[in-house]
Amino acid sequence: MQKPVIIGVTGGSGSGKTTVSQKIFESVAGHSVAMLQQDAYYKYSPLPLAQRQQINFDHPLAFDNDLLLAHLQTLLRREPVDVPLYDYEIYNPSEQTRHQEARDVIIVEGILILDDPRIRDLMDIKVYVDTDDDIRLLRRVERDIHERGRSVDSVFAQYIKTVKPTYHQFVEPTKRYADVIIPEGGQNSVAIDLLVTKVRSVINQSKLANK
Repeated sequence: MQKPVIIGVTGGSGSGKTTVSQKIFESVAGHSVAMLQQDAYYKYSPLPLAQRQQINFDHPLAFDNDLLLAHLQTLLRREPVDVPLYDYEIYNPSEQTRHQEARDVIIVEGILILDDPRIRDLMDIKVYVDTDDDIRLLRRVERDIHERGRSVDSVFAQYIKTVKPTYHQFVEPTKRYADVIIPEGGQNSVAIDLLVTKVRSVINQSKLANK
């Protein structure tokens, strides 16, 4: 049976990872594709809500990488998993999960997916989306206000206190592990076209190797 191809897409918060991931998803529409987002794997916290709101969610320790690793290994065995669903209003995983069947292509998206060598080593293609800090901040403000119910003040406070310093300490250094670096995210159509060509090549090579 064909081994699934794992594609990792990373970069800072607001870099355009989701846009790039979606374009990859659309490019391999002829194959069965799964999308896993690292944000779904935030750890459960027993702390009161006010204290949970102060957690640095951009730090490597905020993620349950053991569970993400286990799920990827399960999908590589062509077995289904139940992906957690994170509730951004209560700052904790919800009680519900999302059932995910095994697929030929697995796209993994998240700010720190290249930080853990166990997860990084499972990937066939590693992509880093490199976008200027100011642009990422503007995108994060828009997203957190409209999609996560945050106030402007809370978004700016979190960005200054944790998001920006943590990005330069933990996220940006993982750029050295990337096979492909895309400047300016989803706006760089030339880089995305080249990436899509590479993705299709890796999928075809995987098919030949498993015949």
